[in-house]
Amino acid sequence: MSAKFEPIVGRYMHFELFGRPHRIYVEEAGEGRPLLCLHTAGSDGRQYRALMNDARVTSRHRVITFDMPWHGKSSPPAGWHNEEYQLTSAQYTTMILSVMSALGLDKPIVMGCSIGGRIALHLALEHPQAFRAIIGLQAGAHVDPYYDLNFLHRPDVHGGEVCGAIVSGLVGPDAPETERWETLWHYMQGGPGVFKGDLYFYKIDGDIRDRVGRIDTRRCPLFLLSGEYDYSCTPEETMAVANSIAGSHVTIMKGLGHFPMSENPEAFLNYLLPVLDQIAAIA
Repeated sequence: MSAKFEPIVGRYMHFELFGRPHRIYVEEAGEGRPLLCLHTAGSDGRQYRALMNDARVTSRHRVITFDMPWHGKSSPPAGWHNEEYQLTSAQYTTMILSVMSALGLDKPIVMGCSIGGRIALHLALEHPQAFRAIIGLQAGAHVDPYYDLNFLHRPDVHGGEVCGAIVSGLVGPDAPETERWETLWHYMQGGPGVFKGDLYFYKIDGDIRDRVGRIDTRRCPLFLLSGEYDYSCTPEETMAVANSIAGSHVTIMKGLGHFPMSENPEAFLNYLLPVLDQIAAIA
């Protein structure tokens, strides 16, 4: 039986981040305009596996994703055992811009989901000149805490299983069984305390409600795509963000939840491809 290889190429990149050496795992596929994809809290770049295998995307885009430090195949920096991981908006922004610089990306399209969608709003506000366009998936300006984050890192609780359990309700009801469970498996594999540390940004430090209305879409087009079955970034929250940003584009995706690119890739691509067409026409 012959083996079949996917067109995705994975490599490890060594560079300095926050004054410390890091070893970051990067995957890419395709050629053309760079499309930099940011994964959700507690997961990794595998969430974009379907996009990187779809010729409708890769025939005109160099699709790139990286596992943030502490996530997926990217290890924490040396000395990690002596500190608590907590992601801040300043760190997150610096990380993305540093990866772009290291990879030599000139004005990529950036697309992020959940915490990636939240930081996309920060990037649109603070660094619009660095991007050709920004796509925010599940990109709310804030979220009110609705469970105790301490349960995500306790010695008497299986961290991976509780992370998977917490996010399981965020998957849309139409998600195919295989994709649903692969999405949850990525969460079950997360390192101790990493999901909790990401949510420090998502629920506390990254709150951008008081500034999001200052985003200037004339400097960088902004597209917001949100699943209708998401109670973390609700359709109402997405619409509130869109209504506060003049010139933004918004679509509520039917049948999808919090992880559209991972839980139901084919349905998601029906929404994403027209956005990419629109960006190609205007940017």
